[in-house]
Amino acid sequence: MNMPLSSDRLIFGDELAPRRFADWRLAAKTIVGFWAIYIATIVIRAFLGSDPTTILLNKMLTILVGVVLTTLIYLAIATFATGPAIRRKAVVASAAVVVASLVHAAILVLSEGQQKTSKEEFRIQGRDGVVLIQKEGKVRIERSAADPVVFTMPTVQDMAQRDKLRLAADAAVIWLFFFGAWSAVYLALVSQRQALDLQKRAAAAESAAQVAQVRALRYQVNPHFLFNTLNSLSSLVMTGRPEEAEEMILKLSTFFRSSLSIDPTADVSLAEEIDLQRLYLDIEQVRFPRRLNVEIDVPEGLASARLPALILQPIVENAIKYGLGKTRDKVTLRIAAEEPLPGRLRIEVANFGGTILKTPRKPVPPAGTKVGLANVAQRLSARFGRAAGVEHGPLDGGGYRVALTLPTSRIDG
Repeated sequence: MNMPLSSDRLIFGDELAPRRFADWRLAAKTIVGFWAIYIATIVIRAFLGSDPTTILLNKMLTILVGVVLTTLIYLAIATFATGPAIRRKAVVASAAVVVASLVHAAILVLSEGQQKTSKEEFRIQGRDGVVLIQKEGKVRIERSAADPVVFTMPTVQDMAQRDKLRLAADAAVIWLFFFGAWSAVYLALVSQRQALDLQKRAAAAESAAQVAQVRALRYQVNPHFLFNTLNSLSSLVMTGRPEEAEEMILKLSTFFRSSLSIDPTADVSLAEEIDLQRLYLDIEQVRFPRRLNVEIDVPEGLASARLPALILQPIVENAIKYGLGKTRDKVTLRIAAEEPLPGRLRIEVANFGGTILKTPRKPVPPAGTKVGLANVAQRLSARFGRAAGVEHGPLDGGGYRVALTLPTSRIDG
């Protein structure tokens, strides 16, 4: 069986491992975003002066080298920290950031001599009347009582080796924070993506487990119902009632065609559920034509209420099995629905009537058929959680009552 692979996962045995460079789009977006902000600040600064063209041209090398180094930081993270552990990625990123900042500073210092001289003029007025004017690498000092003094600023190439190192170290500190900020943002986004991915997987696994539980509980109903129906057929055949047995087989066929065509995890309307129970009750009325009376009270406004398919089946079966089994008299089985509070649906199944036999035989259900109320409670819990519940107990005048309470929602259409 071939299993499809997602675009950013490879399957190794039973584990999912992230593919190398799978998040390159995320990295590209953050790199472009960071450098777009930097370029925006440079452009604003350039046009505040009188020679923006020269300033922008001089910054081109800084930008190009910076973009390349940021990309190399990402490649280092993706190459040497392929696992999901953020700590390992952070360690690799920290080392790469230090190296990138040193390289960037060194390139800028070494290329200082290749920069064009800006024609911008900076003028500073001192408190003692001295004016400092800096333009095109020269500083002019004008004093009111003396001739102006002009001297040329030394270039980086004219500095001593120690001074060059200090200048490179200062630049490296600046770029260390820039590259570090990008790495922090990138790793934070990666961590967020991993957390969301794990959350989605957990939700999918929980949903799959819930569907499997509901499906398993729903399938329990079929053998339980089939056992009881075959028991009824056996009773009809053994008591010499072949016509009634044949009628029951036809009704049983209709019931199974209707019930088994329903998706085990699907919901049905209350009207559809009642129709299914009518089919089953028709089968039982063939067996007990004079002893079983059925009453159904479902308001028209609740006909479209949503509930799990065949949720009433085990309850109705138990009501007939234990209600008719304890008396020889006529028994009434009543199914009623109401909405006692807005948003709350209550369905009650009760059997009452008849005189209890003085020496009743206590039924002993065969192994594998002990579902009934436990099945219903588990299905409701799996479907609605604590929003649904089951109440049951004997009635004062004899008989038994089971009431289901669940949230009210409607089947569309």
